[in-house]
Amino acid sequence: MDYVFPPAPQASTAVEGSAARFPVRRIFCVGRNYAAHAREMGKDPDRDPPFFFTKHAGAVVAAGAEVAYPPETQDLHHEAELVVAIGTGGRDIAVKDALSHVWGYAVGNDLTRRDLQAEAKEHGRPWDWAKDFDASAVVGPVHPLASVGHPDKGFIRLSVNGETRQNGDLAEMIWTVPEVISILSHSMKLEPGDLIMTGTPAGVGALVPGDTCAVEIEGLGRIETVIGPRG
Repeated sequence: MDYVFPPAPQASTAVEGSAARFPVRRIFCVGRNYAAHAREMGKDPDRDPPFFFTKHAGAVVAAGAEVAYPPETQDLHHEAELVVAIGTGGRDIAVKDALSHVWGYAVGNDLTRRDLQAEAKEHGRPWDWAKDFDASAVVGPVHPLASVGHPDKGFIRLSVNGETRQNGDLAEMIWTVPEVISILSHSMKLEPGDLIMTGTPAGVGALVPGDTCAVEIEGLGRIETVIGPRG
């Protein structure tokens, strides 16, 4: 097939213990999926239906990479997240069958331009500019299901320059991984290569150039990101 210019390279993430890579198709993110984080954002943590936002596949950046402080913000925030990697697509997936569609799991950091998000909320606008920008989805190596199983409990922590800021447990999710997969699949067909960032615990906060931000999830290891000068 001919194109008028070369298409963008396939976005992908590393795979733990393999030279092969996991191709990324789309990134879905669950908003306010930990009660304590919902409270710190000024929202009621009742179990209302979850809501989602997206990042484009090209927003993925590898663990260990330096991420330039993004433009148009004075308030860049970190958000530690468990990432689900979908390996088998499907539509209208039942909760009881949802985990059979998972290929593996990774550690992630949903970088957010918090001031732009606040402005969008104030005016009833979408969050795209706040959430979906270059290098906004830090994703560590995907651990195949066979090596880690399905993590549904265990610590999820984030530190900045060695100081702990977020310290939660995967068991504190309001909506579990199977429920999130099922709900998403009733809105659109999930496909192999889709990533789901499942929400963040309390303790989100600002990053500045020069910071080293580390995220660790029990059983999935640790990733680091250095925040570089303003891009």
